[in-house]
Amino acid sequence: MVRPEETICAPATAVGGAIAIIRISGTRSLDICEKIFYPSDWNIKLVDLKGFTVVYGEIRSADEVIDEVLLTVFRAPHSYTGENSIEISCHASQYIVRKILELLINHGAVTAKPGEFTQRAFFNGKMDLSQAEAVADIIASKTSSSHKIALNQMRGGFSAEISGLRKELLNFASLIELELDFGEEDVEFADRKELKSIIIRVKELADKLAGSFKLGNVLKNGVPVAIVGKPNSGKSTLLNALLMEERALVSEIPGTTRDTIEDTIVIEGVEYRFIDTAGLRETSDILEIMGIKKTHEKIDQASVILLIDEITDSAESINKRVQAIREMIRESEKRLIILINKTDIASEDQQTELKRKLNLEDKETLLFISAKEKSGLEDLRLRLREVVVKEKLSSDDVIITNLRHYEALLRVSESLGRVISGLEDQLPEDLIAIDIRQAIHYLGEVTGEITSDEILGNIFRNFCIGK
Repeated sequence: MVRPEETICAPATAVGGAIAIIRISGTRSLDICEKIFYPSDWNIKLVDLKGFTVVYGEIRSADEVIDEVLLTVFRAPHSYTGENSIEISCHASQYIVRKILELLINHGAVTAKPGEFTQRAFFNGKMDLSQAEAVADIIASKTSSSHKIALNQMRGGFSAEISGLRKELLNFASLIELELDFGEEDVEFADRKELKSIIIRVKELADKLAGSFKLGNVLKNGVPVAIVGKPNSGKSTLLNALLMEERALVSEIPGTTRDTIEDTIVIEGVEYRFIDTAGLRETSDILEIMGIKKTHEKIDQASVILLIDEITDSAESINKRVQAIREMIRESEKRLIILINKTDIASEDQQTELKRKLNLEDKETLLFISAKEKSGLEDLRLRLREVVVKEKLSSDDVIITNLRHYEALLRVSESLGRVISGLEDQLPEDLIAIDIRQAIHYLGEVTGEITSDEILGNIFRNFCIGK
C-alpha cells in the first residue's frame, strides 16, 4: 500500500453538507492544483505560497468554471501527512466533487486508499501507530467517554506511557548486553536488585494498562445490557421507558416478544446497548422456544443483566429465578440487577416485606420500579453507571480500548514475569536478556517502532477514505 512517489487525492467530508473538502497530498500537490486552480489575484502562484495560506479562486476545466473555491496550502513537514498538501473547500454538489477529483487525477494524482493520509502521517513521523489508530477511534466515537479516551490516545498519552516503559527496559538491556561482551572478565554493570525492582514496576504498569482494557472496550463499543424475566413482567415496557419511545411491542398476552430487540441510550457519556429478550418460561411454541434460546445467548454476551419480576410475585418464585440466572452467569464478572416492577399497585409495606424475604448476594442490586409510571428509573440509570464506571473519567486517564494493544501488553507482562523468575533463580544473563528483548519488542509493536506490512494493512484498511 505504501506509494510515497504518488500524489493522492480524496474527499475528506461526507455527502450531505453544504461544503465539501477535497484533500491532496504528495510532492506534486501544488503543481497539479496549479493546473486547475485560477486565483482571483492573477499574480498569485501556488508554488510560491507559504504554508497555512488560504487563497480564493476558481476551479476550471479548460474554459468551463466548475466552482468557486477556497484553497489552503500546507507545506512539508507542517501538514497532517508531513508532505506538501492542499485542501480544496468547494460546494458539496456531488457533481462538483466528482469533477474536481477527475481533474486532479487527469493531471497526475491518484485516488487515495482507505487510511492512506494517516498512514503517510505515520511513516513521516507525524504520529506513532497507536496515535494513528486513535484517529479512527475518534471518527467512530459516539459518546463523550469514547471520544475522551480516543483523544487522549491521539494526543500521545498512551504513547508516552509505552515509551517510558520501553526506555527503562532498553537502558537495562544495554547494560546486560554489555556484560555479555565482557563475560570472561566477570564484570557486572547492571545492579540485580535495581533491575528486579524496575522490572517489577514496569510489569505492574503493563498489567495496569492491560487491566483497563475491559473498561475501555465497553466504553468504546457500548455496555451490553440484557433485560430478562418471565413473560409479561414488563421487559418491553421498561425498554420503551428507558428509550422514551415505543420501540418494543407491549401486550398483556404473554410471550409477545419472540425475538430480541436492541437499542442504545447514553447515560453520562457512556453508551448502553439494551436488549429486550423473550420471556423465560416452559413452552411448546416453537417460535417462543427459539426466542428463549436467543435470550440465553444474550445473557452470555451481556455485561449487565436486568432481571425483572413483579411486586405481586412470591419471594420464593423470585428467588428461584434469581438462582437460575446465577447459574447461567456462574462466577463471571457479569453484574445482576434485580428489578421489582409494577410498584405503582403496591404499598411500601409490601415492598419492605418482599425485600426481607429475598436471598440476594452482596454484588447483586435490588431496585423497586414502575416501568409503566417511569418511577425508579433514575435510580436504575445511576446504578448502571456505577457498575461500569465507578469513578469519573479524567481527560488524562490512560485506558486501553484496542485489542492489539491489550494482547501486546499481555505478552510484555509474560516476558517480564520470566525475567523476574530468572533473576530469582539466578539464570545466566543471556537467558534473561532474551526475555527483556522480547518485552521491548512487544512494546515496540504497540507504537509501530516494530511492525509488519500485515499489521499495517489490517489497521489502515479499516479507515475511511480521505483520512
